[in-house]
Amino acid sequence: MAIRTILTQGDPALNKRCHPVTRFDRKLDDLLDDLRETLTQANGVGLAAPQIGILRRAVIVVPDPEKDEMVELVNPEILAQEGEQDGLEGCLSIPGMWGYVKRPEWVKVRAQDRRGNWFETEGSGLAARCFCHELEHLEGHMYDEHTDRLYTTEELDEMEGERMDG
Repeated sequence: MAIRTILTQGDPALNKRCHPVTRFDRKLDDLLDDLRETLTQANGVGLAAPQIGILRRAVIVVPDPEKDEMVELVNPEILAQEGEQDGLEGCLSIPGMWGYVKRPEWVKVRAQDRRGNWFETEGSGLAARCFCHELEHLEGHMYDEHTDRLYTTEELDEMEGERMDG
C-alpha cells in the first residue's frame, strides 16, 4: 500500500471519463488499498481513482464518518434517487474551497466489490452526497460545476460567525 498524490483542479486526468474495471486482480487490490490509505491520510470522506491519476471506475466512500467504515465501489452506478438537499461540499482535488451544491437526499448504488461480486448499497444525507460526488469524478466532472461560487474556509468561518452573532 502507498499514499498517492491527490491531483488538483487543472490536472487533465480529472476531466476524463474513466474506463470500466474488467480485471479483478492484485492490481485492483493495490489500487483500492492505495485509495483507502490515501483517503485516510487526507482525512476525507471519499476518493475516486482519477483523483490519483488512475482512469478506472473505482471509488472509496466513508458513508458515515462516525463509524470507522469505508465502502469500496467498483464500476458503480446510481440506480435510484429521491428528494433534494442543498449543502456545502468540498473536494480533496480543490483543497481549501467549498461550495453549496444540490444533491439527492437519498441514492441507491449498484457496484462490484474487489472480487467482482455485484452488490447494492444506499444512503441518505452525507452518504448520498458522497456517492454522487465520487461517481461524478468517474465521468470527468467536479462539484464546482454545480455551484455559483466557491468559498474559502476563512469566508465560511466568517459567515458562521455572523450567524452566531445575529
